[in-house]
Amino acid sequence: MRILLVEDDRSLQRTLVRLLKTQNFAVDATASGKEATFLAKTNDYDIVVLDIMLPDIDGYEVCRRLREGGIKTPIMMLTALDEVDSRIKGLDIGADDYLPKPFHAGELLARVRALARRLSDDKTSVLKVGDLELDTAARKAFRGGRDLRLSAKEFGLLEYLMLNRKRIVTRSEISEHVWDLNFDPKSNVIDAFIKLLRRKVDMGSSQKIIKTVRGIGYTISEEE
Repeated sequence: MRILLVEDDRSLQRTLVRLLKTQNFAVDATASGKEATFLAKTNDYDIVVLDIMLPDIDGYEVCRRLREGGIKTPIMMLTALDEVDSRIKGLDIGADDYLPKPFHAGELLARVRALARRLSDDKTSVLKVGDLELDTAARKAFRGGRDLRLSAKEFGLLEYLMLNRKRIVTRSEISEHVWDLNFDPKSNVIDAFIKLLRRKVDMGSSQKIIKTVRGIGYTISEEE
């Protein structure tokens, strides 16, 4: 999943980027409210983590502009302001969650996962397709009880396929949600990772679960 992180404290920003990447999220980061608004309107993010106190326009204004622009991406606001009125204001202008600083890293990740679940029909941290299971909290994947031992990017790719298991996803959608702004759309990176992922997921199983839909993209299904 792909996250837009908006935080002007450079030290905290670096810490949060590292934290989110250890959990296999693709992350784009900025310290500017104006740039955040542009990025959120031009890229298909899964979640926006938005600080309120920014050097140009504040997080409230960013949130307001995104909602007025029809952007429905879940937004979690971060702030050192812990007053009830601040939380009410943020929620009233369209934020989905609110986390006061300082916060525990585990709570931030749990709230991000909770927001991610709103994007799908899954209400627990475990996604299932046949005998394939992916635990988004423990960051583990199993097929028939076998630990798949996925890399960070393989995990992110499998998570996106499983969250969208009821439809075909295109290469463009995968690049938007699994990779960050540094992704080269002309490369064959996605095809290479699909091949690696298939090798691990289908090893020892007669049923191939990750399927190519020629000319369109990929899907994941236990059906032949």
